[in-house]
Amino acid sequence: MPQTTTGRPASAAAPVRRRPKDRKAQIALVAAQAFSERGYHAVGVDDIAATLGISGPALYRHFPNKYALLVHAAMGTVGALRSASDAAAESDDPDRTPELRLDSVLRALIVTTVESRKTGGLYRWEGRYLRPDDRDLMRTEFVAVTQNVAGPLRELRPDLAERESVILAAAALSVIGSITAHSAALANRKIEKLLLGTAWGVLRCDLAGAPPATTTIDDPAAQRGLAVTSKRELLLAEAVKIFHDRGYHESSIEEIGAAAGINASSVYRHFPSKADLLAAAFHRAADRLAMATAAALAASTDPDEALSRLSATYIDLAFTHPEVLSVYFSEIGNLPKQERTNLRNVQRLHVEEWVHLLTAVRPELSAVEARFLVHAALGQTLDVGRLLHFDTGAQARGRMQTLMLTVLHS
Repeated sequence: MPQTTTGRPASAAAPVRRRPKDRKAQIALVAAQAFSERGYHAVGVDDIAATLGISGPALYRHFPNKYALLVHAAMGTVGALRSASDAAAESDDPDRTPELRLDSVLRALIVTTVESRKTGGLYRWEGRYLRPDDRDLMRTEFVAVTQNVAGPLRELRPDLAERESVILAAAALSVIGSITAHSAALANRKIEKLLLGTAWGVLRCDLAGAPPATTTIDDPAAQRGLAVTSKRELLLAEAVKIFHDRGYHESSIEEIGAAAGINASSVYRHFPSKADLLAAAFHRAADRLAMATAAALAASTDPDEALSRLSATYIDLAFTHPEVLSVYFSEIGNLPKQERTNLRNVQRLHVEEWVHLLTAVRPELSAVEARFLVHAALGQTLDVGRLLHFDTGAQARGRMQTLMLTVLHS
């Protein structure tokens, strides 16, 4: 029998390892999942390579650096939505009604989002780490997705102004995308049915006839009294703003201290680390939410009224301090593990309060289905709030509350 150079029979020689043809796609998928679950800065190239059982240099043959992976993952996520909605919107059938076209687009977006649930949240939060030109490209793609919903909606509802159609389309997309923000388990077919019905409920919403908010928000410019001088409070306030604008990892203690009017060494007298500052901001936001929730429940006489009061209260908090809520949802992965676990439990308890009320109002819903709807309703405040420029006027907040309650009751 022929021998190899090592003296082994040729038939016993080690098999030649061949590089899979879809290696680049595998790398992109693992990276997207890791970035979505743990955050861009918490994931290293070696982590991604190790998951696939390859070396760092092998990964670099496909992507020159981690940033290239982020761009590919983010654009791939929103690109999949664009492709699916483009295909559903196009038709050679002149008799296909706007309602059928819109339904086809919604179904395509829902199926795509359900299939990519583990990576679908990437563009919502981690996209802020993209460079301006890449962020603009991603935004262009998402605008096209929104128009694929808003276009047939205007044909179906010619009474709608263009801005209203865009707001409703964004609200429907927010409902669909909300499943990427939590891990509640439900069979895919049930998720698709629930999201489709809820998205249609939102698109049929009458924003023009929405009553103004009944709660009031004090205009900060009209407030009287002394300004807060506590350095700890000033540091917390400035840290939240900077975390919101630049992201946790792009922010520095020096920058936060300068914004509060103190040097970096003095910051450490109040907070041992940047992570402690972030944790304190999270606990402050959680405390505000808990106090507002308790007040809304105490003023209510039945579950339906409680949901109405809770939604108004949540909108007031979100619209007066949008940066707090944004940081609360986008930066939790940067907390130490124990703090992250504690705060996720706090978030979970808050959601369960809503779930308890919603299942009392709608007994046909299971607790899991109600959980999906609550997450979808809460997500509206940030996704649609941005389009409303977090306008604290009664009319804008009334529209926001109408959308939230529509999601819960659809």
